[in-house]
Amino acid sequence: MDISKERFYTVKGEAEDRYKGIGKVYCPYFKEEIAFNAKGLEHIKFKEKDKARLVIDQYIRLRLLKLAPQIISKSHTLQEFFETKRFEKQKINSRWENRLIQVVYYGFVAIINGARIKVIVKEVEGGSKFFWSIIPFWKNDKKNSQNKKILHAGDMEYD
Repeated sequence: MDISKERFYTVKGEAEDRYKGIGKVYCPYFKEEIAFNAKGLEHIKFKEKDKARLVIDQYIRLRLLKLAPQIISKSHTLQEFFETKRFEKQKINSRWENRLIQVVYYGFVAIINGARIKVIVKEVEGGSKFFWSIIPFWKNDKKNSQNKKILHAGDMEYD
């Protein structure tokens, strides 16, 4: 899939503007609000600090970003749960430090227009839950013993 620079920057600008206007969304599963902060938007664009995602990966996630509040606000069931310890940046005594702390990831999967989409909510020990990522769950098309990833719902006009 080839995307022109103009198209990419248009989608990116629209997605960033929409994201900044979200603020918080109530999640019925947690019975609390989930924040849409800068960390989630940065994760959509970067894999790690100073390591940008591929343009096509960013483009797909940015296009799906508008669905994240809808998925979170309608999620009554948790599909994935992962708990680990990892180094996270925290502000301690007016300076930023990397600390090994407990991190929990929650995954919610929804099917919208025939496409499976997963939203990840992150919780860092001592903090509140926030939107972390949105991932397209592609379908596998098995033809002639080959698995092909299909990144669309079938209607080329709207994909």
